[in-house]
This record gives sequence, C-alpha cells and structure tokens, in this order.
Amino acid sequence: MWGVNKEFSMVAKKSVQRLGFKTGEYIVYPAHGVGMIVAIEEQEVAGLTLELFVISFEQDKLTLRVPVAKIKSVGMRKLAEEDLVAKALDTVTGRARVKRTMWSRRAQEYEAKINSGDLIAISEVVRDLYRSDDQPEQSYSERQLFEQAMDRMSREIAAVNRLTLTEAVQLIEKNLAKSPRRGKNAEAEADEEAAA
Repeated sequence: MWGVNKEFSMVAKKSVQRLGFKTGEYIVYPAHGVGMIVAIEEQEVAGLTLELFVISFEQDKLTLRVPVAKIKSVGMRKLAEEDLVAKALDTVTGRARVKRTMWSRRAQEYEAKINSGDLIAISEVVRDLYRSDDQPEQSYSERQLFEQAMDRMSREIAAVNRLTLTEAVQLIEKNLAKSPRRGKNAEAEADEEAAA
C-alpha cells in the first residue's frame, strides 16, 4: 500500500518545496490522517492566485487542495519522528484512563483527540477504548471511535516505520496486549480509583 506508484514517482522526480513540505512526502492532515503531497499548484480564485498543496489520501480515495497559507491553521504536519512513535506505542501499554462522565461527553473528547492529529492523543484514545476478548462488548459508537483512532494511529506508524498497514496494526495490538490488568477486575479497580 505504501509503495510508490507511477503517478507519485513522476512527482518525486521534480520535487517542489514550500514551507518545509515537498511533493512526494507523506504528511498528517488532522481531519483525514496520513496523506501524500502529490503536487503544489497555482489556482486563480476570485481574481487572486492561490498556491495549493494537492494532497492525496489513497485509503479514502480523496484528494484535498489546501492553500499553502492555511497550512499552520489547519494543523498539517510532517510525520512523527521514530521516538514519538515509540512513545505512542508505550502509551497504549498503559492502564486505560476512563473518566466517569457521561458517554456523550467522553465521545466528544475522544473525537477531538482523534481529529487533533496528535499521535500521542490518538494513542490515548486507542488505549482507553481497547477491549480484549474477555472484556464486555463495546457499544457501536465506542467501537466506531476505537476503529477510527486505530486507523489513524496505524497509518502513521506504517508510514514512519515503512510497514504494511497490517503489520502496523499487529504492532499496536501486541503493545495493547502488554497493558496491565485488562479484564473485568481491571475495570472495577479503574472505577474505584476514579471514584476516589
């Protein structure tokens, strides 16, 4: 999946750079996850010439055009460094921290973390919503948020470590399995700690 196809390899030959970003480079766009800058083009809008990053999100079959001037405000960033990936993987091995607030409130917080584009915040969502086989079923909305966070995290780890998406998911799951006291007793203890 992360292999370079013909379209991207032609772009990479004539690499163009703006604000430290260059064509042929993987980036993280908070609202959509990992994408590749396939071109930097100019477009005339209302008599003004705008310079745009053309970003392809292959997994979603989506192409986004983002004005170069808006990059900071939308939160687009380069892929995480390897030490940050290691920290994110370490985060998922920790104990789940679930607040005792209404689900709708927690769901909003999880959604905000996922859409922040921050790899550590996303890994916290993965950790907090993970359920092992011996734990109770998740609600539909919990499962959706978990899968969304897992998808964002695994795509970035795959791009940084040059792994397939499947290998990245397996790496995350291996780290989740190391988490202390997964199961019904752990949830009861977590509830007691939260109440204290």
